Amino acid sequence: MTPTQRFLQARDFLLQHRLDYETAYCDYRAPQLDRFNWALDYFDQMAKDNGAPALWVVEEDGSEHKVSFADMAARSSQVAEYLRLCGVNRGDRVLLMLPNRVELWETMLAGIKLGAVLVPTTMLVSRADLQDRLERGQVRHVVALASEAHKFEGMAGSFTRIAVGCQGAASKPEGWRDFEDSRGVLSVFSPQGDTRATDPLLLYFTSGTTAKPKLVLHSHQSYPVGHLSTMYWIGLQPGDVHWNISSPGWAKHAWSCFFAPWNAGATIFVYNYERFSSRAALDTIVRCGVTSLCAPPTVWRMMIKEDLSAWRPPLRELVGAGEPLNPEVIEQVEQAWGIRIRDGFGQSESTCQIGNPPGQPVKPGSMGRPLPGYRVQLLDIDDQPAEEGEIALALDPAPLGLMLCYEGDEEKTAAVMRAGHYHTGDTATVDGDGYYFYVGRNDDVFKSSDYRISPFELESVLIEHEDVLEAAIVPSPDPLRLSVPKAFITLRQGVAPSRELAGALFAFARERLAPYKRIRRIEFRELPKTISGKIRRVELRREEAGRAAADGQGQGVEYREEEFPA
Repeated sequence: MTPTQRFLQARDFLLQHRLDYETAYCDYRAPQLDRFNWALDYFDQMAKDNGAPALWVVEEDGSEHKVSFADMAARSSQVAEYLRLCGVNRGDRVLLMLPNRVELWETMLAGIKLGAVLVPTTMLVSRADLQDRLERGQVRHVVALASEAHKFEGMAGSFTRIAVGCQGAASKPEGWRDFEDSRGVLSVFSPQGDTRATDPLLLYFTSGTTAKPKLVLHSHQSYPVGHLSTMYWIGLQPGDVHWNISSPGWAKHAWSCFFAPWNAGATIFVYNYERFSSRAALDTIVRCGVTSLCAPPTVWRMMIKEDLSAWRPPLRELVGAGEPLNPEVIEQVEQAWGIRIRDGFGQSESTCQIGNPPGQPVKPGSMGRPLPGYRVQLLDIDDQPAEEGEIALALDPAPLGLMLCYEGDEEKTAAVMRAGHYHTGDTATVDGDGYYFYVGRNDDVFKSSDYRISPFELESVLIEHEDVLEAAIVPSPDPLRLSVPKAFITLRQGVAPSRELAGALFAFARERLAPYKRIRRIEFRELPKTISGKIRRVELRREEAGRAAADGQGQGVEYREEEFPA
């Protein structure tokens, strides 16, 4: 059996049992691969004479661009040959800094065919972060939007520069090649030797919620093949139109704007906008026949501000990822459309590990059960099994979807791969039916009066209030209880902070939380976030601890529960 046949056998097994979790989980066998190049061995074969749309990009002004699987295969081979002529060789690091436009998908496929190591990078990256990526990523080539070329001026290092989106020779940045020249190259590509399944393919910089971004290195099997678990979690099928609301440059974009949909033979759908509008997004879903939608919690919270029942979308599957979803959001969407948003859990370091696949009972607040290919266990501080502990993955054998290592950091790699398990750094609980419930990042969980406090649980209560857009809970030092829960709150547009609102929020939370979990302090402000949009609770914790030590004030006015008698 060829590597392609083994891959398809595993893929088809999950498609066949998409509604039968027990069989899919217990009987799934990850394909054993030695040589494998997903773009050449799978995509090109699947795309042969395939006129179905592989990619559908819709712009805010209504214009759109559809590319068939056959055309995408041919065009990516042309780009691969062009990149080779530009000096890109097997193993070279290629930084990609492109928005959601067709050239991004062409270059991703081309890079895989070449055996290059792709370094996807967000358009929002700062100059300091960009220099860090160039240096630590050992980048030798850059493919970037022409309008972003100025960010590379004066950057240390020698690297090929290729600009996308040049409006003619006059607009080509000085010292850069024009990506459009690739159209003059023959679309015939022959690989320089075989690709080993364990060869490096992707290098992702994590979002840095707690520390300096880590370099996550993935192989030609860990993401291309490992994302069969993500395909299964989403419930994708051939012919689906799947929209994942995610920005390029982050691992989640590769999850379900690239590998998972194309593993299923589905269409990747993209709607580009300057500023997100729930109404425009909902209109687009209906007009374009989107059947599957993945969105982060922030987007779902904006969606439910609309009367969702006014739209009748053709959606079949709804999933949420990035951070855990709050029960109120899930309930409102289900009431309007009769479809339940299904949560899932994974990391840049892996594919989807735990999730609620379609057709299975969903428990409120649970992120689901282990997905095919993953053996999950909760471990306590001594790496012993526990009902509440760190989410860990058994490494004997290692799951196919797990990273190779943290590039350039053997100590960190060894620390997370210790004691026969990969340690995720996230804490959860598990019930008797094998359903996992997210507690929080290990660094975010704290004690108050000797009780363990999960920020996520308290934040979920706060954002049920109609005036709250986002909330972050951190420990605030307290002489009596060691620490107490403090809420940093961002209000929805049009709502002003006030003493009266603080009192209403204290009362709202008091009615819904056990006494030991009560929120004791509130401060209204914008929340600090990573460039991927995740809340930096570590920054708020540090700020709160420093303010207490200096007896100072924060960015906003702090309100204390004792000021508002029950």
